[in-house]
Amino acid sequence: MHLIENLELFPEYVVTQLLFKDVKNAADLKKSAIAQEISCALINPAMIVDPFQVLVAANKALHVQKVGKMKTRSLYSEIIFNLSPTNNISEAFKKIGLSDGDSAVAVVLVHAAEETRSVDDILAKVDGQQIPVDHIYSLTDMAKIKKLYKITPQEEHSGTLLDAVICRMATKDIL
Repeated sequence: MHLIENLELFPEYVVTQLLFKDVKNAADLKKSAIAQEISCALINPAMIVDPFQVLVAANKALHVQKVGKMKTRSLYSEIIFNLSPTNNISEAFKKIGLSDGDSAVAVVLVHAAEETRSVDDILAKVDGQQIPVDHIYSLTDMAKIKKLYKITPQEEHSGTLLDAVICRMATKDIL
């Protein structure tokens, strides 16, 4: 049901992704995350093309944390920021982070490989139905993604939507 990926650059860490639909307590989850009562990134799955997109953002967040160059206050807020195509932190939270009225949530955890307590904590707090992470496409809003990332028709013909989104995420610091 959840997806666990090892990070090549940081083999002591893994990224665990969980996906929920029919979520009834999005506002409570958001408040808990802001108050740091739960340690995870809460993402609107409508803005995710593929779990690889989240893995790229988590890897970059862990890297900038290790080198002391974070632009946000926590590893999890850095993941949400890294998913954004712009350098506007508040805009990243509005467009990609969980909103009070959302009925689905993608949860991202970065933890030591042997640690499972965090996953169990999240499972206990989310009032919704857990679904396999590889079903995220069923919750994705392609039109919103194309608009947010400003994907052109030419880009769609020369590569995949995932390629274009990852490119925007990777180059936002340069442009």
